[in-house]
Amino acid sequence: MHYHAPALTAPPPTPTPEAAPAAAGLMDALGPVLPDLSVGALLGFATGLALKWIGRVVLVVVGVLFIAIQVMAYFELVSVNWLKLQALTEPWLRQGGEQGAQWLGRVLTANLPFAGAFTAGLLIGLRARV
Repeated sequence: MHYHAPALTAPPPTPTPEAAPAAAGLMDALGPVLPDLSVGALLGFATGLALKWIGRVVLVVVGVLFIAIQVMAYFELVSVNWLKLQALTEPWLRQGGEQGAQWLGRVLTANLPFAGAFTAGLLIGLRARV
């Protein structure tokens, strides 16, 4: 059995008298803003989760629709011109992808005094694994 002596660590620094007024001043400055920041972050997080859920539902619906069309095409109930469909939808999807995120950002943060906290919460909500 080997004995290891505990590592010597320095004690935590004691706050200097100059740091206490600075911290108090920071809390005084942030005090009125903290409720807005927390509300904004919470609402952003909830919106991010909702957008993720809605996106998944839309993808499932599109997938089921595609399967239904393919089954009908297999049984020769319908005939689908996929090249024509691609030519019709590509410009719309490209424009929607480029401008849709900007439009959604403007809509979701309009008239919000806590847009920064909302945006941060939104991004965290979109990335959350719930």
